[in-house]
Amino acid sequence: MYVCVCKAVTDSQIKNAINNGVCTRKQIFDCLGVGRNCGKCNKQIKELLDGNRRQPSIMQEASNEPILNAY
Repeated sequence: MYVCVCKAVTDSQIKNAINNGVCTRKQIFDCLGVGRNCGKCNKQIKELLDGNRRQPSIMQEASNEPILNAY
C-alpha cells in the first residue's frame, strides 16, 4: 500500500528500511524522501516505526552469567 503518494513509497519499502536499521522518522525521510511535500504520510510512518518498536526482539538478552562453570 502506498504510504507517501508524493514520492510513491509503499509500506513495504518503509518496513524494509526499518528492518535494515532505520529507526527514526528523520532517517526514513532522508533515506526515502517521504514526508517533505504534503506531510500526509507522517502519521502512518510514525505508526510503522512504533509498531516495529513493540515487536519482541528475536535475540536473547545478554546475561552476565558464565556460559561454563569451570571448577
